[in-house]
Amino acid sequence: MTIFEELPEFKRDLGKLLKKYKSLKEDLDVVRLVLCVYPDERAPFSFRINSLGIDKCIIKVKKIASKSFKGRGVNSGFRLIYAYFNSDNRIVFIELYHKNEKDNEDRERIIRNFSD
Repeated sequence: MTIFEELPEFKRDLGKLLKKYKSLKEDLDVVRLVLCVYPDERAPFSFRINSLGIDKCIIKVKKIASKSFKGRGVNSGFRLIYAYFNSDNRIVFIELYHKNEKDNEDRERIIRNFSD
């Protein structure tokens, strides 16, 4: 069984986005179900972020289907950053954002929380 955790910053991200995208909590439930089966990166849906200088497995999900984007498909907008710990089957949600509101992940947040 996969264990899911969320950074406090992720919870703030989610809270802000929920005000605008009402289906987001339900959309993330679907993402969790998929991650239970495929927790590692899967091109073209997700990829590892390798240029951080840390040894943790950090993955960026680029394709998240959302009921809030009716008819626009999975490329419409949300990006999810998470850390995957294979040894204890644990996933930590780090960041969630809409691609129109932010260009890239917060690398400082990732390094601050996951560097040794």
